[in-house]
Amino acid sequence: MEEPEVHPDLEPIAFLLGRWEGAGVGGYPTIESFNFGQEIEFGHNGKPFLSYVSRTWLLDQDGNRVKPLATESGYWRPQPNRQLEVVLAHPTGVVEIYVGEVVFHKIELQTDVVARTVTAKEYTAGRRLYGLVKGNLMWAYDMAAMGHPLTSHMSAELKKVA
Repeated sequence: MEEPEVHPDLEPIAFLLGRWEGAGVGGYPTIESFNFGQEIEFGHNGKPFLSYVSRTWLLDQDGNRVKPLATESGYWRPQPNRQLEVVLAHPTGVVEIYVGEVVFHKIELQTDVVARTVTAKEYTAGRRLYGLVKGNLMWAYDMAAMGHPLTSHMSAELKKVA
């Protein structure tokens, strides 16, 4: 089957399309700092949204995979005037709706809605920054959880591999 054309509404975020891999660092007041590997895939089917899947795994000091960490999936929905809506679901029982803006190859997002199942850990807000820097996708994530205000949690640098 032939690859569909990229919908014109995706132009502001089309630079995200493809598969990205790399590594990053994480930490939070309630956990020890850690290194992680990550794979993100942004896809499309010709409609005006990107599909999104992210997988992370714990890395040891030599960069070897130790165990799976977080995964999330969802949809990135560009809106008029370079605005952006992102819907993400997590297997831990959390669903997030982010709103934000695209400025050239920089995306800033903050949660508009966070919903949790009764068994999910307490999480109340998130802020994400994505940017294309010298061809690499850099991102940072701040979260408010477990009684803490928005605090740096994870960041990574990913290279496009497909």
